[in-house]
Parts: sequence; structure tokens; C-alpha cells
Amino acid sequence: METRLDRYGDVREAKINQLRELIDQSKKIVFLGGAGMSTESGIPDFRSGDGLYNQESGLQYRAVDVISHSFFMEHPEEFYDFYKRKLLYPDAKPNKGHKALVRLERQGKLMAIITQNIDRLHQDAGSKNTIELHGSVFRNHCMDCGKKFKMEYIINHEGVPHCDRCGGIVRPDITLYEENLEHDKVDAAIKALKKCDLLIIGGTSLTVYPAATFSQFIKHDKMVIINKSSTYLDLTAMLSIHDSLGDILDAAIPKRKKRSDAGKKRKKTTSKKSTAKKTSTASKKPAATKKSTATPKAEEK
Repeated sequence: METRLDRYGDVREAKINQLRELIDQSKKIVFLGGAGMSTESGIPDFRSGDGLYNQESGLQYRAVDVISHSFFMEHPEEFYDFYKRKLLYPDAKPNKGHKALVRLERQGKLMAIITQNIDRLHQDAGSKNTIELHGSVFRNHCMDCGKKFKMEYIINHEGVPHCDRCGGIVRPDITLYEENLEHDKVDAAIKALKKCDLLIIGGTSLTVYPAATFSQFIKHDKMVIINKSSTYLDLTAMLSIHDSLGDILDAAIPKRKKRSDAGKKRKKTTSKKSTAKKTSTASKKPAATKKSTATPKAEEK
């Protein structure tokens, strides 16, 4: 269910101001994001009305069944037909939400981004500490010899892509349904959550596990939910905003870090001293001796 009350001017602005204050008070922020983070870059989510699961798959199978481990193993031709049409967006660009998180990281406040997305847009925007729970479509490997391949290799192959070294099937480094997440990524996410002093959850309906349970690892009540539809944590969160994730993050995270009043005074004082020094140096400098241009008299004989 989508809540529209938050979009009224006064309510919206009050919530953005509250988010600004929470960010300003925090030093170790973690962002947990889902498919809604990338919809504003033209990549559809999964469960909304226009999402992948509600679109025609172009096959006789449901989309949710196609992206499972068992389907991939049994029907690789159909899997790659769907995969190339519905899950690859090589021309997608980071949106203002991604860019806002980069600003927050550069300000030294954002510890980590935990993403369920496989599109690499956080890294393309400039984020450094990103934990990709479900992998990335930009990484692929041969299931037999392990050789690595870029996404272009998948796109440029008809049907099922095979390794150019051993002939094995090349598969994307993404976590399909029925597969477990990589332990090191889950461990890194939990470690970051335990250290954070503010958790911002955005663009996710919180129905995919284990990410849906990650909030249990924070040791405080500072949690913000930003999502167009409601989630089961809305009433638990300190702040819940039903609105565009990109718009809210862009509005709440300053474009540049404000210099403190003390910093401004120091700069002003330094500037005055520098000016005074230049003036003093100029006054002490001796006047240049005027060169004579007169032709010297010849010696009398």
C-alpha cells in the first residue's frame, strides 16, 4: 500500500529536516538499499505494479521461477533469453540518490552501503565501501574452469554463453533463488550494522531474506525507512518516509560540507595576516635605482 500523506509540503519538509538532523548527529551511518534505489535509473524493481514479477516474461514460465538455480540448471536457453532481456541494463546511469550517498561517504559519515542490487550503480557513482549481497551482472565466470568474463561477453553471445577456453557454461556472479548468499558478504554487512549509529533503509519492501532481518543487528533505535510503499518496520523506525528515495536523499544530504564558524574565523584571520605581511614587505622594499641613459662624456685628451 502506497502512502501519499508524506508528499504534502509541510509533512514532507518536516520529515526531511528530521532526517537532516539525524544525519548531522551521526558519524557511522549504514545504508541498506533495495531495487527501489535503481528504479529512478530506469531499472524496474520486482514486486511493484510495474515490477518484473508483474510483467510478461515472454516465456511460458513465471519470472520468479526463471531466476532460480534449478531453472537455470534445467533450462539454460530460456534462462539466458529472459536474463538478457530483463536483467541487463548496461546503459543505466547513477541517479541523484546514488550521488547523494557518495557525498555522504566523502563527508566521512557513511561507513558502508549494503545493497541487494546487482547493477553496480553505487560503484559507478563513486561509492567505495559497497557490499553487494546478491553479486553483480558485471562479473561472470565459467562453471568448469573458473575463467572470468565481462558482461559484454554474455550480451554478445547468442543463446547460452560458453567459455572460450574450455567450453563450459558461463554464468553470472549473482545469487539466484535457492542459492545461499556468500558468507563473507553477510558477515561484512552484519559487522557494519553492529558498528553503525544510524541505519537508513531505502528502496526495499523488506520481504527478501536475510536482508529483511538485518535491522536486528543494530544496537540502538536510530533507524530510518524511505520507501514508496509501507514495510513491516515502519512503526518500529524512528522515522518513516513514503516518497521518492532519490529526491529525499538528495534533499537531506548537503551538496557540500558546511565550514564551521571557527573555521571561517581562522580563514579570515589568516587572510588578514597574509595581506598585512604583503603590505609590510612592499613598504620595506627599497626603491629601484634609476638607471642613467645619458651617454658618458669622452675623456679629455
